[in-house]
Amino acid sequence: MDAWQTQVVTSPDTRPATTVKLTVLLPAYNEEEALAGVLEEIVASLDRDGGPTFEILVVDDASTDRTAEVVEAFARTCWQCSVRVYRRQVRGGAGAARKDGIRRAAGEIVVMLDADGTYPAGAINDLLPYFPAYDQVNGARTSEQGTLPWLRRPAKWFIRKLACYLTGHRIPDLNTGLKAFRRDAMLPWLWVVPDGFSCVTTMTLAFLCNGLAVKYVPIDYRRRIGRSKFHPIKDTLSYLRTVLRMVLYFRPLKVFLPAAAGLIGLGVLKSVVSFRVTGSMQESDIVVMTAGFMTCMLGLLAEVIVAQHRR
Repeated sequence: MDAWQTQVVTSPDTRPATTVKLTVLLPAYNEEEALAGVLEEIVASLDRDGGPTFEILVVDDASTDRTAEVVEAFARTCWQCSVRVYRRQVRGGAGAARKDGIRRAAGEIVVMLDADGTYPAGAINDLLPYFPAYDQVNGARTSEQGTLPWLRRPAKWFIRKLACYLTGHRIPDLNTGLKAFRRDAMLPWLWVVPDGFSCVTTMTLAFLCNGLAVKYVPIDYRRRIGRSKFHPIKDTLSYLRTVLRMVLYFRPLKVFLPAAAGLIGLGVLKSVVSFRVTGSMQESDIVVMTAGFMTCMLGLLAEVIVAQHRR
């Protein structure tokens, strides 16, 4: 198939035979208002002389509006690249849609962005020059345009700082939706990616925790078109759980050793106080210190299991 031919795919296990360098992946759920404009912006940004051969793959996460029909109509008139849509029959969430898209992508490099118009498609051209030196390149947003910013900003700041400590890397934007990565580097880690909103966070942490090269590039961020699907409390807690779970998967000592040190230190402090007050250690002092040593042992055991898994 020639690069300018369009293709609409609904089969769950079909990948095009065409070899393309870049797949632009758009997970979409009820995005008929914004999708046509986003598709046009992508084509206008990437259709240039000397640019990579690219395709657009939209994963419709069981939308109840005309999302898939909008993509199909665009595919019939687009001659610059292949345009495909995969329709999920049951809604699985943003992460499930992204995982389906990555498995079905034809490009060596996959670029993900949201279908709501928040990320400028022109920023894709800012990410691509960093390949192949980096395995993943992220767009770091320079502003917060989401709903309830008074809640999102402090929660994101805390979780990002926690992730920086646990991974040992500076992370300007932990949950950016504009990501470019080598498909072959992401495939082995799809098993840790959750189906919900914290999927992009997991993709970043999986690369950082396993020694893959990650780059951040500043980008603009716009207000979304249509209604947001973000749930402030539930999704914030999900981000926090994701950070802790990922580090437990890959760097458990970052969690267990500080906890063990805190418990042992508390036990020693309690023992000193007990000696001064009663003249002897109390059972509770021994229990706290024993809990600290056990936590340390669990951390070491988890580290051994992780190291064995990597081999």
